[in-house]
Amino acid sequence: MNHNDLIVVTGGGGFIGGNLVAHLAEQGFPNIRAVDIKPVERWYRHTPGVENLTLDVSRRDHCGIAVKGARHVFNLAADMGGMGFIENNKAACMLSVLINTHMLLAAREVGVERYFFSSSACVYAAGKQLSPQVVPLKEEDAYPAMPEDGYGWEKLFSERLCRHFTEDYGLITRVARYHNVYGPYGTYAGGREKAPAAICRKVIEAKLSGSHEIEIWGDGEQTRSFMFIDDCVHGTCRIAASDCGDPLNLGSDELVTINQLVDIAEQIAGIKLRRHYRLDAPKGVRGRNSDNTRIREVLDWAPSIDLRTGLEKTYRWIYDEIRQVEVAA
Repeated sequence: MNHNDLIVVTGGGGFIGGNLVAHLAEQGFPNIRAVDIKPVERWYRHTPGVENLTLDVSRRDHCGIAVKGARHVFNLAADMGGMGFIENNKAACMLSVLINTHMLLAAREVGVERYFFSSSACVYAAGKQLSPQVVPLKEEDAYPAMPEDGYGWEKLFSERLCRHFTEDYGLITRVARYHNVYGPYGTYAGGREKAPAAICRKVIEAKLSGSHEIEIWGDGEQTRSFMFIDDCVHGTCRIAASDCGDPLNLGSDELVTINQLVDIAEQIAGIKLRRHYRLDAPKGVRGRNSDNTRIREVLDWAPSIDLRTGLEKTYRWIYDEIRQVEVAA
């Protein structure tokens, strides 16, 4: 990216988008436009010197406003959340296809040079994720296609749309498949939070209340890898600037069970909790991990922040947020 190019980040008021905007500003890019459907006062982060717009980029006319004058677009906007939200809002998740469709059309119209799309590990077939001892997922494992119903189908379709906009119209597109991103400035309550933030919140609430109990969705033996936000932001910028036109995994390959995730949060909190397993709760696939062979080949880099380090930072931030709410009340 040239130093003075206008960079647009949709979903800029969200967790990943807000951190990406802050990172780009820290790197010295002076012309950044952050776009989000939420009113600016409800954004997760506010970065000084950034143009902030409240727009609904599922609408074609709002996409035209969002990309006016832009040379580079990072499209991170989506209606999504953790597994509890995804499993119960399939139609809403699929309607995010309007965002990428209209953003691609608008980007092509104004001559955007490079377009980044944030996809998801939910594009991978559930049949390849049936065991906690899952074989790490390679990029080619997305086909034959049978992704997560709703959210995963939308992401896979939008990946293909990016590919064909490159083939048919010459718009350079880059795609990253995010694997379970977590960290400070993210959702930790309300139904859209993901496992690391939810576990941190539950451990903090149990400690502050003195209940010393925690509810875990599933039997706790399902496995995942979790990527800290700093690795996600750095990887996003590297992939966006790369010569690789195919989707790339962007995730940690440190596989843990949900029980092990709780163990780490308990160690950080200095507490041991009684665990109650809710077997009827949404729990997603049995196991999922990222194969990082391809990203290492392409970028000579891969996410490397270990879960303990990232979770401690996340825990401390959520703890401070909860305490601030209690003091204000």
